Amino acid sequence: MTGAPSLIGLFLAALGAATILPFQSEVVFSALQAAGRAPVWLLVVVASVGNTIGSVITYLMGRGIERFRHRRWFPFTERQIDRAQTWYRRWGLWSLLLTWAPFGDAIALAAGLLRTPPGIFVLLVAIAKTGRYIVLALITAGLIG
Repeated sequence: MTGAPSLIGLFLAALGAATILPFQSEVVFSALQAAGRAPVWLLVVVASVGNTIGSVITYLMGRGIERFRHRRWFPFTERQIDRAQTWYRRWGLWSLLLTWAPFGDAIALAAGLLRTPPGIFVLLVAIAKTGRYIVLALITAGLIG
């Protein structure tokens, strides 16, 4: 039997983890899997969708951030933005497959800033995020690692 509050909590943790907010979804995912609160496939789907939507939010922030670049309160330095842009230009679209990693938020932000086509962005990010949660489910089940 699935617990809707647990799935909502997982969705929100996964969404938050893919934004600039300091969230961790792995602990929530693994705890729910270990407790048997929902089928593993459902946990993977919920976490993947939440995490992908979180990356889309970060992408959209990147698309809109340029207009605030010279404001005093702006959270990034010119150097940080230039580094992110240089890195993204060098590695291109395939770097979106690394959005599951701890530095993935910067990749999603750079993708928005550099106007990556939204459809390609969502497809590659969804593949990366889903793969991450599948591997996490296998680790939690003790099948790998």
